Amino acid sequence: MASKFFLLAFLALSASHALASDPGQLQDFCVADKTSQVFVNGFACKDPKTAVVEDFYFSGLHMAGNTNNKQGSVVTAVNVAQIAGLNTLGVSLARVDYAPYGQNPPHLHPRATEILTVLEGSLYVGFVTSNPENKLFSKVLNKGDVFVFPQGLIHFQFNIGNNKAIAIAALSSKNPGVITIANAVFGSKQSISDHILAKAFQVDKNIVDHIQAQF
Repeated sequence: MASKFFLLAFLALSASHALASDPGQLQDFCVADKTSQVFVNGFACKDPKTAVVEDFYFSGLHMAGNTNNKQGSVVTAVNVAQIAGLNTLGVSLARVDYAPYGQNPPHLHPRATEILTVLEGSLYVGFVTSNPENKLFSKVLNKGDVFVFPQGLIHFQFNIGNNKAIAIAALSSKNPGVITIANAVFGSKQSISDHILAKAFQVDKNIVDHIQAQF
């Protein structure tokens, strides 16, 4: 009886690990049917006979994004929302433009590892490991350099130059998601209690109120 229990437990763990990434395709492709009323983990497939070349195409990554904002950066995403043919393929892209001294602030991707390539400029980048170590791995990247941000870990990029910078990021999910730490903590809807945040960050409540007001 015990052996059967451990066998079932092992199979359950194996299955959960196998399903811990984007679902694999069981045919050549599974173009997302964004009009489907069927609720699935991701998108339902449309009839492959109705697929067209535009389902696998996007144009625009040659164009610089508008970095005129408080962070001085902008992300142009190319995921399943832009290319329906990425559905079930477990990959996406993003272009990141940085103004001089602009940053892509601390954030994480809950569903993807990211590999970043610098096309222009110099970036100071890094990620922080999980509790309890919270170790920072950081490095200055120049044109042609590549850096990996493991799935689910907080990471950032900062343009250390007085010229613009450009990077291309590849991500291991059709829909990697993004959680910007400051927005989530201080700009949630509804707001997290300032008493909770004051205690968490070990600061005065008035400081938390001031930060929340920015969001």
